[in-house]
Amino acid sequence: MADVSEQGAISLRKRIWGWMFFDWAQQPYATLGLTFIFGPYFAAVAVGYFIAEGLSDEAARVQAQELWTGAQAIAGLVIAFSAPLIGAWAGATGRRKPWFYFFVAIASICAAMLWGLMPDGQGLMMALLLFWVGFVASESAFALYNSILPSLGDNEDAGRISGGATAFGYWGGVLSLFVVLLFFAENDSGKTLLGIDPIFGLDPETREGTRSVGPFIAIWFIIFAIPFFLWTEEKPTNERANIGVALSRLWSSIKSAFRQRSYGSFLLGSMFYRDALTMLYSAGGVYANLVLEWTVIQIGVFGIIAAIAAAILSWVGGLADARLGPKPVIVFCIWVLIAVCAVVVGMSRESLFGIPLEEGSGLPDMIFYLCGAAIGGAGGAMYSASRSLMVRHCTPETATEAFGLFALTGRATAFLAPAMVSVATAWTQSNQLGYIPVIVLFLLGLFLLRWVNPEGVKPK
Repeated sequence: MADVSEQGAISLRKRIWGWMFFDWAQQPYATLGLTFIFGPYFAAVAVGYFIAEGLSDEAARVQAQELWTGAQAIAGLVIAFSAPLIGAWAGATGRRKPWFYFFVAIASICAAMLWGLMPDGQGLMMALLLFWVGFVASESAFALYNSILPSLGDNEDAGRISGGATAFGYWGGVLSLFVVLLFFAENDSGKTLLGIDPIFGLDPETREGTRSVGPFIAIWFIIFAIPFFLWTEEKPTNERANIGVALSRLWSSIKSAFRQRSYGSFLLGSMFYRDALTMLYSAGGVYANLVLEWTVIQIGVFGIIAAIAAAILSWVGGLADARLGPKPVIVFCIWVLIAVCAVVVGMSRESLFGIPLEEGSGLPDMIFYLCGAAIGGAGGAMYSASRSLMVRHCTPETATEAFGLFALTGRATAFLAPAMVSVATAWTQSNQLGYIPVIVLFLLGLFLLRWVNPEGVKPK
């Protein structure tokens, strides 16, 4: 395919690659920040801080998990209420790029400032605030990013393109994780995975190698977002939007969605299972640190396994989507993730489903590595297929508002899973049993998918 389809126009191939590069650019905020490097580092620092404040080790671990999931719940609420309004506003004007510039800038600044979290707990609450403000910006940009997909291909193409983009993004996560583990993040002995001191003279005593993950995320985001800004197109309208216009368009989109059983059931079902998936993503590294007592390096290796599995299986899921449709892919992935949750609830360093393990047994470690591969692979394929199924329920003209609703339903209960896990953790005083609500959310999503038409329904 030629690079230019007509004089001055960007070819479809370039537009697809430009769109996919945003997934590559944004992925480290989740991979390095949320799940495998900064999240576990924050949890470890928080535990030490609470112990210094006089809590027992067990109580400090519970408090650290409650703090992280509580902040995640608040961030989810902000995204839930802001993303659909922004989507409706952007849909009215046809202009998305100003929002992308704004969100990328906010996410990058917040990520860079994560450097300030010291190992002794200095800057703990500021780092918590910065991380989740940046997360809100990153996820808000991703909601708008999804709305571009219907303009890149029809139903069959959408599954393949979505799967390819998700896989491409995860390969970006794999590469970024390799770089950080090999050259920056240090273990308890002050060495990276290569057995060397962190590069650029970073001080392992003050965990500068691990803390540098924040500036690394910021630089990565800015550099790799450039192809997206250069190669994506938008078609501005003459309409001038304001809050009233945005609210009116949003209300029309909501009424259109819930007049159709398939569309409404999909939005509600995905609301629950995507909330549960986000909880698994955010909790994987924290669980490994608090329950299995893994180091940052071990969690990083876990992350590499999960990200590689996600990259490969997202691509395979895209092929399955193109052949079978997205709904069977989603259903299969939910069952895989329910099985993972059962393992998470039933496993500790000392036992597996109530069966005692020998002291120092490596079985929990091996099982959780397999869980990481399952979370990454099934989660990536499920999200990609969900995005594809959403395309079957909208048109390019209604995509921005529709994917605003997709973001709304993906975040409307985003506070729910973290809040439920936080409450369950406090009630049971167990890091493992705290994850039982995640299974309930997956089952709710699976139940609601019964009324979803596999071929989708275009809004009227």
